[in-house]
Amino acid sequence: VLAPRCGWVLPGLEQRLAVPAMVSPASARPYAAAAKAAKKEAKRSRHEKGKEKGEQKPRPRRQPLMSKPVDDVYLTWLYRRPSYELEQAVGMLKRFQELDFTHPKQFVYINVFLDMALQKKKKVDPFSSAVTLPHRFTDEVKKVLVFTENEQEAEVAREHGAAIVGGVELIKWILEDEIQADFYLAVPAIIPKLIPLRNKLRQKYPSTRRNSLGSDIPKMLQFFRECHEYMVEGESVIKTRIARLDMPTEHIIANLKAIIHDICTFKPANFDPIVQRLVIRSSTSEGLLLNLDGILPQVEKVEEKEEENATEEDQQKPVQESVST
Repeated sequence: VLAPRCGWVLPGLEQRLAVPAMVSPASARPYAAAAKAAKKEAKRSRHEKGKEKGEQKPRPRRQPLMSKPVDDVYLTWLYRRPSYELEQAVGMLKRFQELDFTHPKQFVYINVFLDMALQKKKKVDPFSSAVTLPHRFTDEVKKVLVFTENEQEAEVAREHGAAIVGGVELIKWILEDEIQADFYLAVPAIIPKLIPLRNKLRQKYPSTRRNSLGSDIPKMLQFFRECHEYMVEGESVIKTRIARLDMPTEHIIANLKAIIHDICTFKPANFDPIVQRLVIRSSTSEGLLLNLDGILPQVEKVEEKEEENATEEDQQKPVQESVST
């Protein structure tokens, strides 16, 4: 085969060998951008229409919970949580311990769910308190500090079990966390000098409201060395232990009622009860919802009593007048 002579080019080969110019996607496909924008707009409109349909579609009504299951096996979320009488619930906790072979001296706990609202923009602030239980369930003794500058009062405090006794010299050590105690008591004469500790001690600052400020040092020490302390966690829940499971049922009930009655003092009687729900459990058992009837203190309304007395007086007056005539 004869090779082509130098410089000879086949027809059309020159155009195919030429370097093509750079062409932009928009110029190559003039309708691509417009088609893409139209597609995005159609997708957006479909999404908005679907959203409008979803808003217009009524939500399915939730069926009311049934009261009591008939069978032994059932879906718990279809039924209301059962509530138990206090004595019945304590008996169930004791029975759970026997069936599970758990420790008989485990602690009994309560979870108290509170209603802290008072009026539109007012509410009960989270609080802490201490109460003397009718039946102690632990040998734990609290560490109590007593503020006094009187030597006789200081000696009485030491004799009755105060861990630390002193005057204003203790302020520096408390601010620097060199001295710490479970409770801080004070006599009225020294309280003006303890103002620097107000922000440090906060709710543990001596006050008459907490019965930690007074002149009867032996009485205050006996209370705070053996008292049971609890506090509101978060904004509206109290979680505290109240007894041991091996204690008699009546002792467990008495301790629970003592704590509930103390909690109810933090909300005025003319408002709704502060305790909304109450759950009792042991260390290893499930929680049992309690029926509040018979647990909450019975508050008699003063206004109703006054009205009843007034009506009785009005009824008695005509009778007395007729007798006198």
